[in-house]
Amino acid sequence: MALACLERLTYAYPGAPPALQDVTLTLAPGEVVALLGPSGSGKSTLLRALSGLVPHFHGGRFAGRAVVAGLDTRRARPAELAGTVATVFQDPEDQVVMTIVANEVAFGLENLGTPPAEIWPRVERALASVDALHLWGRKTVELSGGELQRVCLASALALEPRLLLLDEPTSQLDPDAAALFLAAVERLGATVVLSEQRVGRALELATRALFVEDGRLLLDAPTPDAHEWLAANRPSWTSPSVVPTQSPTRPSETVLALRGVAFGYRGGPAVLDRVDLSVGRGEIVALSGRNGSGKTTLAKLAAGLLEPNSGSVLCLGRAGYLSQDPGRYVVCETALAEVALAVHGDEARAHSALARFGLGWACARHPRDLSSGERERLAIAAVAVAEPDLLVLDEPTRGLDPHRKLELGRWLEDYAAAGHAVLVATHDHELPAHRRIGLSVETTQAPLAGELVAV
Repeated sequence: MALACLERLTYAYPGAPPALQDVTLTLAPGEVVALLGPSGSGKSTLLRALSGLVPHFHGGRFAGRAVVAGLDTRRARPAELAGTVATVFQDPEDQVVMTIVANEVAFGLENLGTPPAEIWPRVERALASVDALHLWGRKTVELSGGELQRVCLASALALEPRLLLLDEPTSQLDPDAAALFLAAVERLGATVVLSEQRVGRALELATRALFVEDGRLLLDAPTPDAHEWLAANRPSWTSPSVVPTQSPTRPSETVLALRGVAFGYRGGPAVLDRVDLSVGRGEIVALSGRNGSGKTTLAKLAAGLLEPNSGSVLCLGRAGYLSQDPGRYVVCETALAEVALAVHGDEARAHSALARFGLGWACARHPRDLSSGERERLAIAAVAVAEPDLLVLDEPTRGLDPHRKLELGRWLEDYAAAGHAVLVATHDHELPAHRRIGLSVETTQAPLAGELVAV
């Protein structure tokens, strides 16, 4: 018997064209399904339909039928599905409600009326399953993006749901944490729908794959057949991006220089200690390292948003910074106005920047009406439009589908070749870089500038 089914489901958000069109599928108990498709294709909406958030939370026009665990979601509200269904959303920053990590993981169990004697052992197991037990007493507002994503994943695993819906769950995780989490998902034995832009990782775990585009279900097939279909019809979903293999061809004038930099947030331990780093014109430098190793802190220091406790940071020219969660910093009513903000309202330049990142159609759209991947591209356009000498990007591939990620990589190469410097904090080793510099959680030190991890 199916655990969940969608029958000819069509859905449109208020005032918008259909996000899903005539979608029919069934989910069997215990199967793991990879949900693939371009940014804005309807993947998140499909997950919301399975959780009952569509239409109860979002409103809009709903036709067809969605049944989960025998409950018709048009009549059963999301609260009635709690415990049966657990969801991890694209933006963990918007999902957390408690101030302490352990309390956050316990929150859902308490709401379900779990016996008190069971709550804390389940919290401990869930945090351990994503290698986050060391975060137990930490404040959620002090966590890095990847650490926060681990906490949200633990909160879902603690519920031991029958249907687990995951929307880009590893987008901010380091490789070890991602592997650990996916292994925990496999052991759970629940029905899992995994929306993931890291296609190889998703297809390794799944036995079945769905491909959604323009709100329509184009593919529903076992994983081996899905590999063949993707290779033939969407090759960028199966072929990794190509990273540059040569250093910049022109002499590299230093744009950014960090010397002996140390930093720690007030009342906390050192995050960075004695870090030396240089980035020159024409160069892309990638920062890698485990969640919490200090990548975001270093990026903020480079951009001038933080001052070091000791040491020096020198930036020759203007710096532009893309944060890890750009959706939090949207201030304008349209995408065009958001991008034009950095160039004194020059709408022609703003429109050109939007078009460059495939968002020319979204000029009049409100930024919060865009998908997560589309908002990420909007944020990149809003920073890049001013053409800063130093472009600092924190996890810029979050939410980007493989095709868009490949386009971003090519644009970064062109941007650097035009005489700019680029510093990228990322877990994505497919993103192009001339140098990759690792940060260590244990020592909070970077290798000497110029030491190459991979080129």
